[in-house]
Amino acid sequence: MTQRNTRVLEAVVLAAGQGARFGGDKLLAALDGAPLVAHALATAFASPARRVFVTVGQDARLRAAAEATAARLDATGRLVLVTVENPMAGMGASLAAGIAALPTDAEGAFVFLGDMPRVDPATPARLVPALTTPDMVVTPTFQGRRGHPVLFGAGWFAALRALRGDEGARALLESAGACLARVPLEDPGIHLDVDRPEDLTRAVEAR
Repeated sequence: MTQRNTRVLEAVVLAAGQGARFGGDKLLAALDGAPLVAHALATAFASPARRVFVTVGQDARLRAAAEATAARLDATGRLVLVTVENPMAGMGASLAAGIAALPTDAEGAFVFLGDMPRVDPATPARLVPALTTPDMVVTPTFQGRRGHPVLFGAGWFAALRALRGDEGARALLESAGACLARVPLEDPGIHLDVDRPEDLTRAVEAR
């Protein structure tokens, strides 16, 4: 894991969603003997981020899963749980809460989705060289299509804190123009998310 970096980077893991299409408790579903969310958390902890801010609702089980994952990785001191008061407000509200919790010296932030378990742990570090100014936003691509995680420069934090609803940062990425850097990678995991129970089968096959 690369802990030293010339810039102060943080990570935000969005884990406050309700998992309605999954039938509930999505992030606690078992995958490879661990809760689904544990895999995204492990990749976030392996990234060149100082701390990992995990947005959660009031579910004590999800909080416990995040704490257990951090303890297993000897990263308890890097875990910050961020309570989203109204998780039903959507991904935008969750992302806004996570960014609002970042310290003022953060120069960039990775945004991970808690339901994406197969991102190559090496992928986040490969995005960092493209973050050349605070106004840049960096996405990985596979076969020409953008994926996650996304690395935002600090110049985007105000816009991220203002997000509402369930659209997340998609509209911001579409408006980024020349400030959007795409990093082609051989990592199909940047596209693999778990929305429905059958998606767990895909995640097992992608191991």
